[in-house]
Order: sequence, then structure tokens, then C-alpha cells
Amino acid sequence: MATRLQFESNCEIGVFSKLTNAYCLVAIGGSENFYSVFETELADVIPVVKTSIGGTRIIGRLCAGNKNGLLLPHTITDQELQHLRNSLPDQVVVQRIDERLSALGNCIACNDHVALTHTDLDRETEELIADVLGGGSFQADNCWQYSCW
Repeated sequence: MATRLQFESNCEIGVFSKLTNAYCLVAIGGSENFYSVFETELADVIPVVKTSIGGTRIIGRLCAGNKNGLLLPHTITDQELQHLRNSLPDQVVVQRIDERLSALGNCIACNDHVALTHTDLDRETEELIADVLGGGSFQADNCWQYSCW
């Protein structure tokens, strides 16, 4: 089913949410209509969690995840991190990453089997991505050529 919605008159809902097969994260501070669409469609299947990351609402840009795990930037507060760990299913690994490039949602494209990563991510970070998300992690040289940083 396809549904149209906006977050405070902004149609780029992927900036303010993260949806996987195991959970849905939704930015705090939106209208009740925004939340109700997610909850109506998904609450019977997966948890819908209202959250912020580092006190901001652009959670889709700041995190990357799949059914196996959720990667979060070093800017996330301890309280936000604990809230996510308590709210997500036990099989989802929630991991904070100490990485210079903190917009992980912009630097990592992933599904349940593979992750393509920005070439400027550290090798240690790439290994952590593979461990948390499961499957392989590959640096994608040409994918980010036209990205705006």
C-alpha cells in the first residue's frame, strides 16, 4: 500500500524516518497525523519508535540499518541510545559508531544482505558495519560521485 504523507510540510519523509523489515524509527516532534500513518500501517507488524538522534529530527540521514542491526553516529546521546536499545527487538544489534562522517544514512546504502559504503569511511568502520548489519560491506567508488556533502 502506498500512502502520501509529509513531515511539517516536507515531503522528504526518508529524512525523518527509517524503515526496515524489523522496526521503524520516526522523528519526534512531528504532527500526530505523521505518526498515525506509520502506526496504522505498521504497529501490528513491527515496532514504531519515536526518537531523536543527537537532539535532531533528521534520523533518516543520521542512521543506517536493516533487520539485523542499527548503526548510529557518535552524536547520539546515551539516553537516546538506551531508548532505542530498549524499544527495538532483541535480535537487532544497536551500535554507536565513532566515525568522522556522522551522517551514516548518507554514507551507507544497505539491505539485509549487503552494505555499500562511502570510500572515506575507515576500514575499521567498514568491518563494524559488516558485523552489525550482517553480510558483506563494500566501498562503492562511483556511487557517491554526485553526492552533496
